[in-house]
Amino acid sequence: MCSHMNFSLSVPLDATPEQKSRLQALQLAFAQVCNALAPVVQQSRCWNRVALHHLMYRQLRERFPVMGSQMVCNAIYSVSRAARLVYQHPGSPFCVGRGGAAGTDVPLPRLVFLPSAPVFFDRHTLSMKQNQLSMYTLDGRMRFQLTLPAEQVALFERSRLREVVLSSRPDGQFVLAFVLTDAAAGEVADGPEAAELPLSYGGDELGAAALPWPSYLKVEETT
Repeated sequence: MCSHMNFSLSVPLDATPEQKSRLQALQLAFAQVCNALAPVVQQSRCWNRVALHHLMYRQLRERFPVMGSQMVCNAIYSVSRAARLVYQHPGSPFCVGRGGAAGTDVPLPRLVFLPSAPVFFDRHTLSMKQNQLSMYTLDGRMRFQLTLPAEQVALFERSRLREVVLSSRPDGQFVLAFVLTDAAAGEVADGPEAAELPLSYGGDELGAAALPWPSYLKVEETT
């Protein structure tokens, strides 16, 4: 098995007010899809990405026709990933298998994605060529001209795109965080779902010993 070396790169977007409005609309819609799926995860105790896809993809596409098919897949991935954090992370009080609050006779807490939740992209919904970025939005592709340092351009040229996360800062600045894989390591399967990466959202790295959750994710206990 080939070992893959991952590289992380953050790129602020120089967005106009109109572009920011479109990105905010996408971010809100993405969170709405995640919040429609989260109760299913809580009630079924199923957060495997593939199983969730088979269970809910068609229903989510029908309920949210404005979202593209691949963005629905990415929302399923986002919920699956957050559920692994809350229900499986060894530092979580709700870690399944530890007994107590995680016992099968006690309801799991509910995940709530705030409007600031990041949006996951993949090679189908975002691409970059010759410093021009093309990304999916609810009303068509949006393009940005990026001016990157030579070393970052070289990193893109020699690597494969594995995952891209769009997040927003409190000041309204949108940032794209790229995760790239060394192209020499071999082929990488399509989509962010192919990557079992460290639990990181919008710049929040979560160590094995401590949570809180990322600021955009609420965990609501049920009685």
